[in-house]
Amino acid sequence: MPFYEELTAATAADRTQLLSAPIIADCLHGRVSPEGYLAFLGQAYHHVRHTTPLLMLLGGRLPERLGWLRKAVAEYIEEEIGHEEWILNDIAAAGGDVEAVRASAPELPAELMVAYAYDLVNRGNPAGFFGMVYVLEGTSVALALTAADRIQQALGLPNQAFSYLRSHGTLDQQHTKHLANLVNAMTPDDQAEVVRCAKVFFRLYGDIFRALPTYRDTAPAEEAACS
Repeated sequence: MPFYEELTAATAADRTQLLSAPIIADCLHGRVSPEGYLAFLGQAYHHVRHTTPLLMLLGGRLPERLGWLRKAVAEYIEEEIGHEEWILNDIAAAGGDVEAVRASAPELPAELMVAYAYDLVNRGNPAGFFGMVYVLEGTSVALALTAADRIQQALGLPNQAFSYLRSHGTLDQQHTKHLANLVNAMTPDDQAEVVRCAKVFFRLYGDIFRALPTYRDTAPAEEAACS
């Protein structure tokens, strides 16, 4: 069995735990409020804006045994740079306050996930960073396009409010096969670190979703009572 399939099997329960977050269930059933969507975009901004700095740091921290990954990291940087601005554009199109989001501090779950990623690259085995890539891209492929459709149907927002979800959903489908080739070529020890870190990031990323306001938290009382 290729390692990527082993990774998928080894993290199945962790993935299920993430997908059980109440706001995800709400979204997939069309129960979405403007406040919930804007809260999601705000926390996405706070972790996505670190993607390029983390990748740049990763490229410089790869040990020689992983030096063959530098080209892939450079390609990721080229594709990911500036994506936080997509999110800010979506926030503006959805009626949010871009400057308030830009100036705000992340909620604790987003801050912890980003801090763990930096610590992993600086102090741990950089191969584990690809466990984070697996979690974020895999979740995007599983949810982003469907979520964008459900949210747009529920809120009646323009297409310009969904550039992050729709672009990432499509882009990450392309990335998945590339990621599989990368992790399949790693040594068993580095592959074990990818599995370990993927499990951690499923927990940390899931905590971001679990901290977001649910439809019941934000909808008018009479609507929430019917949900």
